[in-house]
Amino acid sequence: MSETLTQQPPSETTAVAARGEQLDVLDQLMKPEIQRSLTELVENLPKLAELVALLTKAYDIAATVANDRVLIDDLKGGLDEFVKPIQEKAKGIAAAAVEASDRAAQTENATIGLFGILKMLKDPQVQSMLRFSQAFLTVMAENKKQG
Repeated sequence: MSETLTQQPPSETTAVAARGEQLDVLDQLMKPEIQRSLTELVENLPKLAELVALLTKAYDIAATVANDRVLIDDLKGGLDEFVKPIQEKAKGIAAAAVEASDRAAQTENATIGLFGILKMLKDPQVQSMLRFSQAFLTVMAENKKQG
């Protein structure tokens, strides 16, 4: 009999603990900074609800896109079509640079004189490069004046 008098049933122990937590929550709610925070939160609830709705829509779209294999394959194919020409051009430019470096190394001792420069100025590639350089420098000067 003495055992039954000293032990409380589990439901009463849980109720006491819950009342203690309620008191802690009530004590917290009585603090002015908590009350100000709650007031600000309540005032901003419409904005928060809008934000949650937008985030939910964004999540739904992202989940749909992430699970759509056809769309992913189409995007990958489109990206490959865009990147492949650029990659091929870059490889071509790199190969030309390596070849030019090799040629320059072979003729390293050759001196380019005034007549050699005048002869190079007639080359259409040199003319194109010079026109581009002049236009680029003009644009840079204009941007420098504006900025």
